[in-house]
Amino acid sequence: MEWNLRRMDSELRQINPDLLQPSKSFKKLSSGTVTLNVGGYLYAAQRHTLVRHPGSLLEEMASGKKPVQHVDAMGNVFIDRDGPVFRHVLNFLRLGELVLPEDFKEAALLRREAEFYRLGDLAKAVREWEQRQYTRQEPAFLEVTDNHERSQGLRIYCSDGGFIEKVKGRLVQVSKSRLDGFPEEFEISSNVIQFRHFIKSEMGSRLVLKEDNTFVCTLESLKLETVMLALRGGYRLLTSLDSNRGSVVQCEALHFVK
Repeated sequence: MEWNLRRMDSELRQINPDLLQPSKSFKKLSSGTVTLNVGGYLYAAQRHTLVRHPGSLLEEMASGKKPVQHVDAMGNVFIDRDGPVFRHVLNFLRLGELVLPEDFKEAALLRREAEFYRLGDLAKAVREWEQRQYTRQEPAFLEVTDNHERSQGLRIYCSDGGFIEKVKGRLVQVSKSRLDGFPEEFEISSNVIQFRHFIKSEMGSRLVLKEDNTFVCTLESLKLETVMLALRGGYRLLTSLDSNRGSVVQCEALHFVK
């Protein structure tokens, strides 16, 4: 039996001497595909993907600038780091942006891995993602105030700048049959819009709703549009001042929370 095993081994080596040897694919710089063993998880990527960030550890390894120190039993480069989270590192290299699941819970670990691989852009993207997630956890407040005077107009404040962007995205200024976008003069900050007047001195200039070209020339119509956007966006009405006027669009102040 032992003789038969030695004979089979000898015949296999004659057919392909490298068959029982560790893979040398990573060491061949002409190869377009690289296999990495990260913490026991195998990943395959094109070499040009790994070298996209000059100066990173992966770029140095894939380009041959840094000698391979550890390989697994199959000859693949072994990196003693977290295997599952490496998929997000690799996807960042592939996509050029950070895309994470909504329920992702390992941002701190991913940031540490990005620092290990010397991927500064990825570490920055993770920090920004963490900040957005933190902001989403905080209650968002919306206040719509109107003193019914054109000199002061309608003021919209929201702690979530995304809602302000939605309001801006619904409105467009039309001048001489030309779409001019949202008037910059109304934007006070990323959290505040102040509509002081609605009909320009230029003949034919007006604000309209972008989708249906409905004329928007009054405080009431602008306020109603804002209220509808808030309710569709999940905001709840907390308080309204002067609610005895009979309609929310007639109230001097509306407060919402999400």
